[in-house]
Amino acid sequence: MLSKLKSISLSNWILIGMVLGFLVGLFLNFFVTDPFIKDIVLIDNVFYLGGTLFIKLMKMLVVPLVFCSIIVGAASISDIRKIGTIGGRTIAIYLLTTALAVSIALALGALIEPGAGLNMVASADTSNVTLNQTMTDTLLNMVPDNPFSSLASGDMLPVIIFGLLIGIILAKLKEEVQIVSDFFTEANHIMMELTSLIMKFAPIGVFCLMAKTFAGLGFEGLIPLAKYILCVLVGLAVQAFVVYPSLLVIFTRLNPIRFFRRFIPVMFFAFSSSTSNATIPLNLEKVSEMGVSPEISSFTIPLGATINMDGTAIMQGCAVMFAAQAYGMDLGMAGLITVIFTAVMASIGTAGVPSVGLVTLTMVFNSVGLPVEAIGIIFGIDHILDMFRTAVNVTGDAICTIIVSFKNKAMDIDVFNGKKEPGTIGMDFD
Repeated sequence: MLSKLKSISLSNWILIGMVLGFLVGLFLNFFVTDPFIKDIVLIDNVFYLGGTLFIKLMKMLVVPLVFCSIIVGAASISDIRKIGTIGGRTIAIYLLTTALAVSIALALGALIEPGAGLNMVASADTSNVTLNQTMTDTLLNMVPDNPFSSLASGDMLPVIIFGLLIGIILAKLKEEVQIVSDFFTEANHIMMELTSLIMKFAPIGVFCLMAKTFAGLGFEGLIPLAKYILCVLVGLAVQAFVVYPSLLVIFTRLNPIRFFRRFIPVMFFAFSSSTSNATIPLNLEKVSEMGVSPEISSFTIPLGATINMDGTAIMQGCAVMFAAQAYGMDLGMAGLITVIFTAVMASIGTAGVPSVGLVTLTMVFNSVGLPVEAIGIIFGIDHILDMFRTAVNVTGDAICTIIVSFKNKAMDIDVFNGKKEPGTIGMDFD
């Protein structure tokens, strides 16, 4: 019996915690009338303590995790200068698709209104961000007056900019500062291990947050949650089957249907594994079968598994709108631009492992002053959505790879169109 319990994955434990929390919350809402037991003992103490402690642990991770990840990611990305136009085109397309993804999510969130009707109240002041700032203020606040003060206060936009600058300088100086580069690499590894450790407590935290929420809301809380799921799934579908095919046609004039016929096995594998990294070998094989030069794909696919997280960006955009509507907060145009920028930058620091996107979601929430406890409501269903997100992520990697290969004349069009078998494809840089 114990061995069977140990074999249950963390994602399934989180799902179990969500379901149990939902059921316990409904039971308290409908059948427990004693205010001392229901409100004072359980909701305001037991569930509040468990949920808030988990949220504080997640918030504790955000600044050091993102800061180290941004530095390490920027330092490695800067190496693309060695291969000139390949790197520039790859990064440009990855950032473009991520910006489009989060923009689509924000638009769908405004249309579907997943958080409407929850009428939640923040338990505490969550951020020092002012929502009604102008675009000029937003741009100026991206540059830190004192980076250490920004790190201490969790002011994420200056932290991201500071981290990017350090990463670029480390890449430029290379061997001269290898010790510093190694320090941040190891620090990033430590933070990822700490993240894995804290995530082991996620089922308990999710249970407490769900029980507390539905003890007060009852069945009314189900409708916003269902609308949030719909919002994310529609966003992922638009990204995968509208945005990506459109980019493929615009940049290459290739047939998207032919692409999807060959790429479906990769999407299914990514769906089942929920990790972009595990899909890299199969992704490399499939784009090679479509005529892409291995010299291109061996660079763009692994890089995309690290920084191209369009599916995660869609989740973050929908989650931001969900929370803003649930708490009755108007982000304004400056806030929406901040979300787009922060989500794009967060994709650089999001490793291709399951559910790390939820940790960086805390960073996006902090950037516009949204209460982080709202994440707990959507946390339990993340594994289901994570499978869909990963399938979209790897599809974006492949589309970008084909575009870059085509633009660098390192792709055999006849192989893509099925007119001949794959072979060695040379490169002719323009």
